[in-house]
Amino acid sequence: MKLFVGLGNPGEKYARHRHNVGFMAVERIAAFHRFGPWKRKFQGLAADGEIAGEKVVLLKPDTYMNESGRAVGEATRFLKIGIEDVVAFHDELDISPGKIKVKSGGGNAGHNGLRSITQHVGNEFVRVRIGIGHPGAKELVHSYVLHDFAKADEAWLGPMLDAIAGSAERLASGDHARFLTEVSRAIGGETTEPQRSREKTSEPPPPKTPTSGRHPGGERMSKRQSALAENLKKWMAGRDKKE
Repeated sequence: MKLFVGLGNPGEKYARHRHNVGFMAVERIAAFHRFGPWKRKFQGLAADGEIAGEKVVLLKPDTYMNESGRAVGEATRFLKIGIEDVVAFHDELDISPGKIKVKSGGGNAGHNGLRSITQHVGNEFVRVRIGIGHPGAKELVHSYVLHDFAKADEAWLGPMLDAIAGSAERLASGDHARFLTEVSRAIGGETTEPQRSREKTSEPPPPKTPTSGRHPGGERMSKRQSALAENLKKWMAGRDKKE
């Protein structure tokens, strides 16, 4: 069994915030895999279902971002699962928009939701880091993450969430590398360049220069003309001396 946790803040006014992209990810997974209805549970909203034969519980904590660990702790204790079976989806400032990374454990990079989970259940959970980009200055971060995605972001946001949902079975089975590969292909990442044909192609030969590729007959004619010109010069020189 796996617990997929989306990190964000509850309430309609936060729904489209960059900080809520974790909520968006688990909502898209629920819709794609036809999970049951969301129900109030574990200090949040939970939905049950199966992905590729693996039972998965989706969770959106209702405790606000800074206290996400309370809901995660209650869920793991009730479900009797280990920290390694928890997968947290969250926004990541240090990754470009539309890119994702996956890691187990490690630092929390100042993310309050991750810090809260670490405090309540430990640090060795899986993180799906969804890039939202950085506003460029530390003092701008707070308003940047607590603000709706721009309209221009829809060009990558929707396809990326669809790719995450479509490849979620790899996360459920613990194959993180395959998950990243499939998502990358779906959104046009490193593997988008089409494979070239295996058929050999012939290229036209380079044009011949005036000094290469001459016909043998042409070479002989050129030498003959040079000899005649030289003899003519000698004859004219001898004639001038006689005169």
